[in-house]
Amino acid sequence: MQITVSLAQMDVAQAKPERNLERGCAMIAEAAKRGSDLVCFPEMWTTGFDWVSNRQLAAGHAAVQAAIAEQAARHAIWVSSPMLRMSADGSLRNSSFLFASDGEEAACYDKIHLFSPFHEDRCISAGSCLCVAETSWGLTGLSVCYDLRFPELFRSCALRGAVLQICSAAFPHPRREHWRVLTRARAIENQFFMLAVNRVGKENMRAQGSVSFCGSSAVIDPWGTVLVEAEEQECLLTVRLDIDQSAAACRAIPVLRDRRPETYEL
Repeated sequence: MQITVSLAQMDVAQAKPERNLERGCAMIAEAAKRGSDLVCFPEMWTTGFDWVSNRQLAAGHAAVQAAIAEQAARHAIWVSSPMLRMSADGSLRNSSFLFASDGEEAACYDKIHLFSPFHEDRCISAGSCLCVAETSWGLTGLSVCYDLRFPELFRSCALRGAVLQICSAAFPHPRREHWRVLTRARAIENQFFMLAVNRVGKENMRAQGSVSFCGSSAVIDPWGTVLVEAEEQECLLTVRLDIDQSAAACRAIPVLRDRRPETYEL
């Protein structure tokens, strides 16, 4: 099966959801115009990371979620949209939504690994469940930024049958090479496609000062080949994938079958 995917590498306007949504809607429309089945956005793309402002924005952010779902239905395209979410218990979450091409919510993943160096763990609540969603092209795992450093999450998604993994991020300098190496490693070791979408630009992280994000969004196939990669400016990457390559890689080198989990206990 073949699908076309787009990655929306954005320069996010801090605490300005209306401006970000306007830019995002234009990218969704352009991705649909290019024939994309799926468009993916970076981590927290509707608000950025000013948690003081985000606490104030959270109550009304369901309307932003609804607007993105409406865009998915209008353009008949799947949308991966990581954003601020207020849970039923009133806690803030860094969540990744997956909206189907009819606008229905296909999945919602709450980021499990919170980035303590930026005090994310002090501002929001962590998720506790993996997410592998059923889609029209096959099972798809969801992950967010710091998750990338925890290979167990990605292996678990692969063992559940994921043929494609979306990693939405706000990965900063000076760790660009970490991002590039780890995204390829996750694709190779799990034999699935990695859709790694990062943001660009700068943001004031208050106590941490100004942080510059490194871009380098990429689509990587199950053999570790980088099919397309961005530089460090806002752009929309688009590429066509043969999803069957995941199964082919598993047949050629049966890594998942040859595991010996009984020997891995600590």
